[in-house]
Amino acid sequence: MKSKLEYIWLDGFKPTQSLRSKTQIINNFSGKLEDCPMWSFDGSSTEQAKGYDSDCLIKPVAIYPDPCRENGYLVMTEVLNADGTPHESNGRATVEDDDDFWFGFEQEYFLWDNDRNKPLGFPDHDALKDKPTQGQYYCSVGAANTFGREIVEEHLDQCLEAGLNVEGINAEVAPGQWEFQIFAKGAKNAGDQIWVARYLCERNAEQDDLSINWHPKPVTGDWNGSGMHVNFSNETMRTSGDKEVFDKVCIAFGENIDRHISIYGDDNDKRLTGKHETQSIDSFTYGVSDRGASIRIPIGTVENGWKGRLEDRRPASNGDPYKIAAAVIKTTKEVI
Repeated sequence: MKSKLEYIWLDGFKPTQSLRSKTQIINNFSGKLEDCPMWSFDGSSTEQAKGYDSDCLIKPVAIYPDPCRENGYLVMTEVLNADGTPHESNGRATVEDDDDFWFGFEQEYFLWDNDRNKPLGFPDHDALKDKPTQGQYYCSVGAANTFGREIVEEHLDQCLEAGLNVEGINAEVAPGQWEFQIFAKGAKNAGDQIWVARYLCERNAEQDDLSINWHPKPVTGDWNGSGMHVNFSNETMRTSGDKEVFDKVCIAFGENIDRHISIYGDDNDKRLTGKHETQSIDSFTYGVSDRGASIRIPIGTVENGWKGRLEDRRPASNGDPYKIAAAVIKTTKEVI
């Protein structure tokens, strides 16, 4: 039997990397990660090598069933140089992992109409002509408010069939804006699952001639941008029952603004303005249930006797989850 293995990797484009993929056919494949062979690609076409020395390697790091192909698999990889060392674009290889840390990423994005260069359903739709402001679209129902539901539902099914730990979806506050949430343990595992979910999101939208816009502020004016809020905890946070633990972590994040903002996504300054449920990019606040703060302490954490998680609301929708999770681990470990 022949199997189709779709190798997925991140290119070398700066400041924001893009997804790439290609298919390899393998006979009698076991379906196991250890049996995925190392492969290569032309790095001169992805901003990762020069034409006179163009071979880059892709090392399989995670495998999932491909929901769109019979006998198909999605193989997440990381990029290596020809000598087997991590390529400079390989953020995953720099992560110091720790499965004690649990992550819940809330990935926002826009379904993008390429013909009009606008979000799907925005703003020449009749329902928006007299109501050109956000509010009615969040978790909305009905054709006057909700755009692209069938596309998003199909993506959700694909994620579930691939074995990704997606925990939900919802329409967001602007037309054509959606969110999915993924929970995972460990920075590398969380990053793998987010990137594969992004890949499926983009591939699924191709069928309707739509793109996925990951930019944190693709629509100017009085509209929310797109973030990728990161919820996180470690064993101490989940069990201590001590408010001081959470205060220490929040204060540490406030003392390391640049460490986080520098890798939380390009053009994030256009989103983190202090408006539209954000704190200013050069300020730091935290508070219980405060969606305008840099870090929100969920009310569930408080009601559970100060046992639970925190939500850093600053990461942008185009941020690299590997690097974001690694920064979260580093800062948290410095104080607890």
